[in-house]
Amino acid sequence: MRHATCALSPEPIDFQKPATSCQLPASSIEYPDSNSQHPESSIPHPASRNPHPAFSVKYSTAGFTLMEILLAFLILAIVMTAILGSFNAVFSTTDTLENSSKYYDMARNCLNRMTLDLAALYVSQPPFYKKPEFDDPPDPYRIAGSIADVGGTGFATLRFTSSAHIPLDKSSRSGIAEIIYYVQAKTDGQLVLKRADHLYPYPPFEEKGSDPVLCRRVKSLAFKYYNAEGEESDEWNSDADDNDQATPTAIGIQLEIGDESQSYAFETTVRLAVHRKKIE
Repeated sequence: MRHATCALSPEPIDFQKPATSCQLPASSIEYPDSNSQHPESSIPHPASRNPHPAFSVKYSTAGFTLMEILLAFLILAIVMTAILGSFNAVFSTTDTLENSSKYYDMARNCLNRMTLDLAALYVSQPPFYKKPEFDDPPDPYRIAGSIADVGGTGFATLRFTSSAHIPLDKSSRSGIAEIIYYVQAKTDGQLVLKRADHLYPYPPFEEKGSDPVLCRRVKSLAFKYYNAEGEESDEWNSDADDNDQATPTAIGIQLEIGDESQSYAFETTVRLAVHRKKIE
């Protein structure tokens, strides 16, 4: 880099001319002439490079082939089938749960009622009870369980006496009631479990439409009777010599309800508060 040199003049200062004279070296920097031509740009203008868009778009005339369309329909059918299958499964599960809840509540109420009746069982004991002779009337407080034919199918029946009387006629009477469980066929073919309840004197048993229904859509009903030794039998008669006038110590209840497509089985055992021992 070159420095400028300045020479001081010994002459008096003349304010009409500069007091010092400085000589600047010629600059090595060359400034472009204002009249010089700018070099040609190597970057073309966009307008000159790209034609107008209206003339540059090429429309394709190619479409989907028949095979591609059929494949799309096949995929759509598979997806829709899966979606509909999921909906059907959800609805089917919901219906099953609703039916299960309905049958469970009905069976629970039925078994609760039967348990209360058997828990209040009344059995005649000696010396008030004596072994019957051949022509004696049956004991009014006996326990009798048998199998009855209903529509070609065997259903259990049970007759006993209990203090769990339910006055359906708004009567204020109370006492030891004769209770009978039996299955009856309705006019529509549906089987229902009914409960007959009468105070003394006990009338001859007769199926009545007015007897309350404990359970509907019955498919099977069985009672299991257990003696003091724990032996099991399907029928029982406390007046029969086979049992030596003893009554069971426990009664098992097996109930099955449902419709044509589904069945629900329920089972419970009631240990009786009282029972009569064998009379030799």
